[in-house]
Amino acid sequence: MILGIETSCDDTCAAVVTRAGEIRSNVVASQGLLHERYGGVVPEIASRRHLELIDAVIADALERAGASLDDVREVAVTRGPGLIGALLVGLSAAKALAAARGLPLTPVDHLHGHVVASTLGPDPIEPPYLCLVASGGHTFIARVDDLRAHRRLGGTLDDAAGEAFDKGARILGLGYPGGPAIDRLARAGDPEAFPFPRAAPGELDFSFSGVKTALLYAVRDLGEREAERRKADLAASYQSAIVEALVARTRTAVEREGIERLAIGGGVAANSLLRERIAQAAGELGLRLWVPDFSLCTDNAAMIAGAARFGEPIAHPGYLALDAAARLEAAA
Repeated sequence: MILGIETSCDDTCAAVVTRAGEIRSNVVASQGLLHERYGGVVPEIASRRHLELIDAVIADALERAGASLDDVREVAVTRGPGLIGALLVGLSAAKALAAARGLPLTPVDHLHGHVVASTLGPDPIEPPYLCLVASGGHTFIARVDDLRAHRRLGGTLDDAAGEAFDKGARILGLGYPGGPAIDRLARAGDPEAFPFPRAAPGELDFSFSGVKTALLYAVRDLGEREAERRKADLAASYQSAIVEALVARTRTAVEREGIERLAIGGGVAANSLLRERIAQAAGELGLRLWVPDFSLCTDNAAMIAGAARFGEPIAHPGYLALDAAARLEAAA
């Protein structure tokens, strides 16, 4: 069994996964309510909360898996990218557990965890495939020919899709986290009510700063009372603009690369409109589509343990000097 630990942002996560990709447990302790009052994640608060929760979350994951530390043969942990203080809590816990038992430790790129999340479970995806990853901090399309790594084909030039949802929700007064709030409100609105822009900065790149600015101007021009009355239409139109950009670039990547397997991942992959539109596009293009369970879309440790199956474990004591990496380039 592989014990996975994930603390890259504001969720304290632990999971137990087998070498065959069976998820025995996947525990997530969310800090959403803690950060809601601030309208976003406060790094120092997140780090302190991870310290308070990490031991209990790991114990819970082992208990739910019907396992003990004696059954663990490898520890996997997110090395980056993410909030450096939060990452260090998880990495320190992983080092301590692994070193105390002389176990190997596998550092995992958080984003690669999203890319290979669909390899878990009874129907795992196999390479070659394309993966659209859309989360709060990152949005990109990757090609996977070998499960040990992925090649980025295009990405966001400014805001990530999840960040755009959070900022849009703040403009509309919907609170944090913004993605689920916009998704719920948009169901009562008209997605064609406002012609928000779909930026096209490059063949496979994304840009969401323009649609965010367009929403801000629309709310300002409508006035407080009218914007409140048409809030559902604003949310639906805003969500549609973001989702259409994600799906359009994914279609382009599929047509360019000529691959017949497609997966999605990241927190925005839980968005109901994206799941609907990406399934429609896959059907039109004759693709087989893998959409992870909701529990594997947002930050979780099962995808980290799952990715470790394809990584290079470090034997004890070689990982004791391992450091976290806040940026993707440093974590790769």
